[in-house]
Amino acid sequence: MVVGDFPIETDTLVIGAGPGGYVAAIRAAQLGQKVTIVEKANMGGVCLNVGCIPSKALITAGHRYEHALHSEDIGVIAENVKVDFSKVQAWKASVVNKLTGGVEGLLKGNKVNIVRGEAYFVDENSIRVMDDNSAQTYTFKNAIIATGSTPIELPAFKYSNRVINSTGALALKEIPKSMVVIGGGYIGTELGGAYANFGTKVTILEGMDDILAGFEKQMSSLVAKNLKKKGVEIVTKALAKGVEESENGVVVTYEAKGETKTVEADYVLVTVGRRPNTEELGLEQINVKKSERGLIEIDKQCRTSVKNIFAIGDIVEGPPLAHKASYEGKIAAEAIGGHPAEIDYLAIPAVVFSDPELASVGYTEKQAKEEGLDIVAAKFPFAANGRALSLNSTDGFMKLITTKEDGVVIGAQIAGAGASDMISELSLAIEAGMTAEDIAMTIHAHPTLGEITMETAEVALGMPIHIIK
Repeated sequence: MVVGDFPIETDTLVIGAGPGGYVAAIRAAQLGQKVTIVEKANMGGVCLNVGCIPSKALITAGHRYEHALHSEDIGVIAENVKVDFSKVQAWKASVVNKLTGGVEGLLKGNKVNIVRGEAYFVDENSIRVMDDNSAQTYTFKNAIIATGSTPIELPAFKYSNRVINSTGALALKEIPKSMVVIGGGYIGTELGGAYANFGTKVTILEGMDDILAGFEKQMSSLVAKNLKKKGVEIVTKALAKGVEESENGVVVTYEAKGETKTVEADYVLVTVGRRPNTEELGLEQINVKKSERGLIEIDKQCRTSVKNIFAIGDIVEGPPLAHKASYEGKIAAEAIGGHPAEIDYLAIPAVVFSDPELASVGYTEKQAKEEGLDIVAAKFPFAANGRALSLNSTDGFMKLITTKEDGVVIGAQIAGAGASDMISELSLAIEAGMTAEDIAMTIHAHPTLGEITMETAEVALGMPIHIIK
């Protein structure tokens, strides 16, 4: 039965409750706006439900298993180590449920009106929200579109029981004996590495010269080396051609070095990028401008070509990162509130939860040189850090990019244990315009991985203590 449709008024309407949308809604409410958020699936979006959070839980479980099997060198010998994968999945689900429930609680606590259903623009100041039973019109002064993205499906690899995307890989009921991963970016590398830790025979097919092409080769090569130690076969410059699927597995055909080859596996995981969810929103109704790739065009305040409609996250230009979406959500909400907030992507970190972890922020050495900047690239190894030694995690290094003239920090790259946590100090340093001397003169607790940041800054100043210059 269709319920009578009397328009409901709101100040700010947010479409999508992922890490961009729910943050935007909360910030808008904090600034005194009456806010409604529309979500057709789960609170927290892809990130909390089938992305960032569950994948890190799976990675953690894989590490625990691998460490239990291989800690003889530090005197820990375990026998009959087993994985109850159903319990792994149940624990992963419990982590997700706590966070998604927390998001709903935060929205309600900030008096945000939560509406379930699919949103479609009627005009520049109204949408219709539809579910299985009803349709309701909402009128608004401003709207924020935060509808996220979806895994790209290759024509020759249609999703099925055996041809899966990242969502499917996170929901497997058993540990596969073998898996082919198409795409050696951060998703393919993280999930491929997680299953390799559980004992899966993994083959990664990557079209570029190296896996993790967005990072410097000296960083990605460390990850490649460790993956190979786990038995992962990495085929670069490979073109996946097609798949034959049976009840029990797949045969993937690919081309590499001019030869056509095949590889058998239980599953093939396709991780070749994501496409923005900008269709079926009725954007053509209101003339919101999009690029050829379907991304919504925005200005420095996340405002689209329609002045009261804003867009954030994976549906706008830039890397599809949850923390980028959250940042843009705050900017859009503050812009709607009349604040002079603008986006500035200089200090936006990128992280891969590989082995070892990789993290980068600001300029790389190559980027700085290509822009003609006069820089110092200082490097310090994890192997010279006491905490890294005591963790038995000495692979890796930190690199700090500073200006030669005044030592201002403009970039940093970390490959090593804890890189995902360590990068935030360097993001702050860039955001605050700090110098290498500022970092070097900050007392860092001992023994910690954080000392590596101080030590690298001392290298940049030409006066390292714990390595020979």
